[in-house]
Amino acid sequence: MLAAGQLFLDVVFSELAEAPRPGEECWTTSFGWGPGGVANYAITAARLGVPTVLCADVGSDPISALLCARLADEGIIDGTRARTDWSVPVTAAMNFDGDRALVTGGVPAAPLAALLDSAPVTEVATLHLDGSVAAWVRSRAARGTRVIADVGWDPSVSWDPALLRMLDGCYAFVPNEAEALAYTRADDALEAAHRLSERVPLSVVTRGVRGVVAVDSSTGDEVTTTAVDVPFVDATGAGDVFGAALAAATLVDWTLRERVDFASLVAAITVSRPGGAGSTPLGRELLPWLDAHVGAAEEGRFDYLRDAFSDGAPPFDTRTTS
Repeated sequence: MLAAGQLFLDVVFSELAEAPRPGEECWTTSFGWGPGGVANYAITAARLGVPTVLCADVGSDPISALLCARLADEGIIDGTRARTDWSVPVTAAMNFDGDRALVTGGVPAAPLAALLDSAPVTEVATLHLDGSVAAWVRSRAARGTRVIADVGWDPSVSWDPALLRMLDGCYAFVPNEAEALAYTRADDALEAAHRLSERVPLSVVTRGVRGVVAVDSSTGDEVTTTAVDVPFVDATGAGDVFGAALAAATLVDWTLRERVDFASLVAAITVSRPGGAGSTPLGRELLPWLDAHVGAAEEGRFDYLRDAFSDGAPPFDTRTTS
């Protein structure tokens, strides 16, 4: 798998009663740090057993060295490019009221296109969309890569629907509900998913505690699922974790519902732990977690995973096509 996009250092604070007010200092024992942004995809996939290349800019500063060492510890294949004129941005994530607020210091990385030209061809790729990648996406799609795309926060808050033109050639688009409604001008998540399915074969709209809506225009399948019931601790990177698990699941002959449920399970476990996407479960943790949390999902919902992970090995086909 290829994961490409913007890398951050995330410093995550969880289980806050409320946002700190000016002049206040809040303490919590629930916190963590680690690589964020596109690294959330790479870490999740690697922990699920999918060999993963991370394609991103890094700096030549101590923070970049720290992040690269952490990524190497996760077994992620290094596809980064070191720059002397740029440093990895730092994000502080504060979790309260069932969501998180972010403050980021730094400047965005350069457009992805220059990095992607030398990236390996893989069966699946996850990508943060920017204006430079359109030709690359179409080229890789022609070579059989399933590109799963997402978008980040729009600082202009205009949510220009023209951005959706960049989805040409993508296999899937995985926005959250607020993003999907903003870009499509739809009235609800299902309508938004249907509108997005006119642009990509698979549109998946994540809705947090309200579950997921997915529409596969290539098969006519439509899925609306409930969320896995977990206590909220830390939502940082939850959408990225979902997208990475969904990407891994495309490598297996599972139904749309099974793929969406698998991604929902992995994201839910992550949300129930402090530390952002750095707390993503290993593949071998999934069945023990389900056994220990019998009431977290409907009876029988994840029975298919018992066959898939029966021997403890990940079920994912991880061949590189070139």
